[in-house]
Amino acid sequence: MYTSVIETRRAIPCDATGIAEAHAESWKQAYSGIVPYKALSRMINRRGVSWWANAIRRSTVILVAELNNEIAGYATLGPNRVSTFPYEGEIYEIYLKPEYQGVGLGTQLFIDARQELMRRSYKGTVVWVLKDNLPALSFYENAGGKAAARGSEHFDNKRLEKIAYIWTD
Repeated sequence: MYTSVIETRRAIPCDATGIAEAHAESWKQAYSGIVPYKALSRMINRRGVSWWANAIRRSTVILVAELNNEIAGYATLGPNRVSTFPYEGEIYEIYLKPEYQGVGLGTQLFIDARQELMRRSYKGTVVWVLKDNLPALSFYENAGGKAAARGSEHFDNKRLEKIAYIWTD
């Protein structure tokens, strides 16, 4: 019998390679056909191993989902970046390698990220999602998120709408 061990924990410096791989694979899968190719390539390439190692050293709050000693995904979180929202915490990113999606790891990572925000005394949570990223919209709606605001991002010459989902504690 084979037993899988799933752990969500705070990232440490030796996780940088695994996070960079999860970032590149998940962003290609999530944003190909949505974000223009050159813009997406630039965004992925600038966040390589050294970028993630520096983020970990700077104490950026990064959680990793580890399955059998492999980084399956990650979440970044901290204070809400939009001052007009009454919600104090924000999950900036949750991404899983494609082969780990749909099996509950994202839900566990989301729950653990929200718990970390609460542990840091942030009241309420915000997550921004590109409107064209239908799997992410579905994920956050199924997690009980309520659409609260709209905005946009520009990638090269393409404007993409985004939606803020909120959770109160």
